[in-house]
Amino acid sequence: MKIRVNKNILWFVLFFFFVSLLSIYCTISFTSNSLGNLFLKQFIWYIVGFITIFIVVKIGNKNIFRYSIFFYLIGNFLLLLLLFFGTSINNSKCWFILPGGISIQPSEFMKIFIMLVLSKIIVNFRKENDYSLRNEFKFIIFSFLVVLIPAILTFLQPDTGSVIIYFVIYFMMLFFSGISLKWFLYLGFMFIFIIGIFVGIYFFNESLLISIFGTSFYYRIERFFMWKNGIGMQLENSLSAIGSSGLFGHGFNKTPIYFPESSTDFIFAVYASNFGFVAVCIFLLVLVGFDFYILKLMKEISIVENKMILSGILGMLLFQQIQNIGMTIGLLPITGITLPFISYGGSSLISYMFIIGMVINIASFRRI
Repeated sequence: MKIRVNKNILWFVLFFFFVSLLSIYCTISFTSNSLGNLFLKQFIWYIVGFITIFIVVKIGNKNIFRYSIFFYLIGNFLLLLLLFFGTSINNSKCWFILPGGISIQPSEFMKIFIMLVLSKIIVNFRKENDYSLRNEFKFIIFSFLVVLIPAILTFLQPDTGSVIIYFVIYFMMLFFSGISLKWFLYLGFMFIFIIGIFVGIYFFNESLLISIFGTSFYYRIERFFMWKNGIGMQLENSLSAIGSSGLFGHGFNKTPIYFPESSTDFIFAVYASNFGFVAVCIFLLVLVGFDFYILKLMKEISIVENKMILSGILGMLLFQQIQNIGMTIGLLPITGITLPFISYGGSSLISYMFIIGMVINIASFRRI
């Protein structure tokens, strides 16, 4: 059957393509030469990404769902291998470095694999048509364990940002699964309790926290409280760059001040400082339009697997967009979570383009 490609989604991707390349080019003067030409690399990754979309559209979502368990197992195996053979960068073993300097980050693809497996689990749960308290509890525990295994492996790297995204995907898909809403009240209390334990240990026994979870996790908690107090060179310089940009910015490739991770975590600050308030408003409008397109698609389709995968995609994108932009303007703590489609990164971009391919497939058969 010939697939009718909905061009709306491609216009969004092309817009992100140009914003990403323009913004990354504006970071070159602040980027270490050892990283190479990130502008050229991102361009190549986008080309690979468009090829990925084509392949996913050709394969079809039905075949992808069919092998979801296999993808999930492979993803966990790669996360496990990282702990032994991964290359340590900034005290984190999150990447495999291949010949030619190409880095692969399995946690980026694990987000997709979790969505696929959870979609399958939710479909099976809804087929039983038994929404008793006992059955819902079994479903929640089983689906939670499915997310917990890669979360633990990813946390040990450590990559706290990806772990948070795993659970954002989980809770979003759980919300649309059809279970009683009272479970979210219980889960909310449990989440607050766990956070309270971490914060309590941080304040009253720092050495215990470090001995159990390591210095990297300790510094992540410390960075949260630094944000709360408005401390930190990254945040201060980001606010200065954005605040001084005016209506039309400082001009193309005229980033006024240095801040670390300018091509990844703080790419929004680079874009805002170079192109100003008007360009930021345009970007945010397109971003909202993109999210509403996925939400609209979710309402129009009837196939449960597709609806669930879209809910996971929407949850992941919304969280990353809000978190990344929020942290660059001081509204949210700095977590190292990148801006989808815009920040530099091969693995993350390919994973997003894989998702776009799935969305195109869903849009093509939205009435089925």
